[in-house]
Amino acid sequence: QVQLVESGGGLVQPGGSLRLSCAVSGINFGFATMGWYRQAPGKQRELVAHITSRGNTNYADSVKGRFTISRDNAKKTVALEMNSLKPEDTAVYYCNLILSYTYWGQGTQVTVSS
Repeated sequence: QVQLVESGGGLVQPGGSLRLSCAVSGINFGFATMGWYRQAPGKQRELVAHITSRGNTNYADSVKGRFTISRDNAKKTVALEMNSLKPEDTAVYYCNLILSYTYWGQGTQVTVSS
């Protein structure tokens, strides 16, 4: 059974930082493309960043230069380092895995507010 478990969300002030982590089990992590998506209230889920099995990364224009995605194949985790957070970054953040099929985590809330 494939499981993706996110952690690290919370409330942070504008300009602050958070680090999200996603722990994966039940699948050959090293071959998977991993991603972070987010969904704000009333909006569609959107791609934030993804990282391939070779470590190639891609970011949404809105987070370039502020967010960094990374993976640790030995620990089967993917992280999203978020800096210079803005109120518009407020959303539920979901971990995503693609390897023949697509799998999702349960999501973790990130709220950026003063």
